[in-house]
Amino acid sequence: MRTWISRAGFDWEADWQRTRNLETVTEREFLCETAWVILCSGFRAAVIRQRFDHISLCFCDWESAEVIWRSRELCVSTAMGVFRHEQKMRAIAEVAAFVNREGFPSVLERLRSDALPTLQELPYIGPVTSMHLAKNLGCPMPKPDRHLVRLAQRLSCSSPFELCESVSTATGEPVSVVDVVFWRFMEQGGPLDLIASGALADTHPLQ
Repeated sequence: MRTWISRAGFDWEADWQRTRNLETVTEREFLCETAWVILCSGFRAAVIRQRFDHISLCFCDWESAEVIWRSRELCVSTAMGVFRHEQKMRAIAEVAAFVNREGFPSVLERLRSDALPTLQELPYIGPVTSMHLAKNLGCPMPKPDRHLVRLAQRLSCSSPFELCESVSTATGEPVSVVDVVFWRFMEQGGPLDLIASGALADTHPLQ
């Protein structure tokens, strides 16, 4: 699968995931990744990626929670010009309010001790999206979205957690990186019928 997605040009995603570390995450990274997950909820990642740079500029390039919260009305209104979903834009502003109110050192301490419940206090972040966000911030966990659930069922695993953890143990790759490889393979419509035959290395999504 990794060979297949590499040929499709997605090596950078696994490389990026390897750099994620909750111990070193910054306020800017937290705001950026939270906004990304909020925006992606219910939308294809490719759709959001086309607009995310513009949205980032509208939200002061995630400079700080305080700056975003002070300029929240302007941030929301300008971002609406490229992505007309006011509830999501206001949710991003509320995340800035949360970080500004709590202080990022306090938020980070809470994340390190109990990440998922802390993240689920944020708007648009539920049980599944909290795992997506935690993974992006550097927690060693997969996200049990529909793609990984389908793959786990295909490979007779009880859950995406069992699937990713077993492959992580066998390969030495972090669980979060295994997740990224599996997710992109499924999202790109990788040939599931070839998994058992071991012929994936001989296929390419553009062939």
